[in-house]
Amino acid sequence: MSGIERTSLSATRRWVVKVGSALVTNEGRGLDRERIQAWVEQIAALHRAGVEVTLVSSGAVAEGVKRLGWTRRPKALYELQAAAAVGQMGLVEAYESQFQRHGLQTAQVLLTHEDMANRSRYLNARSTLRTLLQLGVVPVVNENDTVATEEIRFGDNDTLAAMVANLVEADLLVILTDQAGLFDQDPRLNPNARLVSEGRAGDPQLEALCSTAAGTLGRGGMLAKVQAGARAGRSGTATVIASGREPDVLLRVRNGEPLGTLLWPSSGPVAARKQWLANRLKVSGRLHIDAGAAKVLREAGRSLLPVGVVDVEGVFSRGELVACLGPDGREVARGLVNYDAQEVAAIKGQASDKIEQLLGYMGEPELSHRDNLVVTG
Repeated sequence: MSGIERTSLSATRRWVVKVGSALVTNEGRGLDRERIQAWVEQIAALHRAGVEVTLVSSGAVAEGVKRLGWTRRPKALYELQAAAAVGQMGLVEAYESQFQRHGLQTAQVLLTHEDMANRSRYLNARSTLRTLLQLGVVPVVNENDTVATEEIRFGDNDTLAAMVANLVEADLLVILTDQAGLFDQDPRLNPNARLVSEGRAGDPQLEALCSTAAGTLGRGGMLAKVQAGARAGRSGTATVIASGREPDVLLRVRNGEPLGTLLWPSSGPVAARKQWLANRLKVSGRLHIDAGAAKVLREAGRSLLPVGVVDVEGVFSRGELVACLGPDGREVARGLVNYDAQEVAAIKGQASDKIEQLLGYMGEPELSHRDNLVVTG
C-alpha cells in the first residue's frame, strides 16, 4: 500500500477505536484521566470533521482491581466479574465527563459473544449501534464481564473491537496499544527490531511475527491485534495498530502520517449474513477437507460436498456451525451443516448421489451450501 493510500484515510467516515487496559489504567495505577482526556479531545475533533466513532475501551477489570486494592489481576472468574462490576463505574464516568465537555452524548454498550452468536441479538446490537451513530452519540463498548462466562467470552477486547467494526461496517479500526505497532521481532527483547509499517490483513506471515504474550492487565497480545485486523478485514475494514501514547495519534493517522502498522483488507466486504457466520467464535465441530475441496471453497465459492471431507471432529446437529480445515490444519471456511455429526461420518468421502443409499434419506446434496458458508482463510 502506497503513501497515497495512507493519505486516503482522511476520507474515512466511520471508525472504531479500541484502547487497551495498560493505556487506560496507566499500567494498573488507576484510570489515566489525562490520557483519557486527550483521546476524547481527538475523538471530538474527528466528530466535528464528520467522522462517526465507536469507542471500545478495556480497563474495567483493571480499574476494579485497583479500586479493590488487589495487587494483580485475579484468575477466578467470579473475582474477575466482581472487579469488572466495580471498575465499570469509574470507567464510564471518566469517559462521560470528558465527552460532556465537548457537548457529546455517550452510550454504554455491553456485549457478550452470545449476543453475536444469536442471529436476532446480533441484528439488534447492529441496529442499536447504528442508531446511536446516526443520532451523533458516541457508543462506549466493552465486554459484559460481569455476566460473561468462559464459554461466551470474546477472550480479549481486540476481538470485540473487530466484531464491532463488522457490526457498524466501519471504514477503519484503530487499535491503540502500548507498542508502536507490529515489529519483525519482539522489541522488548531485541532493540534492533523493525516496525512493520504495512501489510495485508489475514497474512499468515504477519501472525508468525507476533508474540502471544499478554500483559498483566489485559488478555490480548500482538497476535490478538493482528487477528483482529484479519477479522475486521472481512467487512472491508482497514486496521491501524499504533501507540496510544503518541500525541494526537488519531488525528495524525487520519492525516495519513505513517504511524504504527496499517493492515489493509485484501478484498471487499462480504455479505452481512456471512459476516455473522465468520464472526461467531465458537464452532460445534470441525470437518477436515482435502486439498481439492479447499481449493474450490477458496477460489470458486462453491458449496461443500461430502466427497471432499476426510474426517469429522465433534458432536453437532443439523444447522449448527462447523469449521472446515484444510490438509495443513488451517481453517479454510466455516458454515452451517445440513447433516449431524454421525451422518457426516457415514457419508464423508462419498459422492452426493450416494447419500440416500447410505443414510436412508436425501436431505441436501451439499454438506454446507455456499449461501451458508464463508471463506475465512
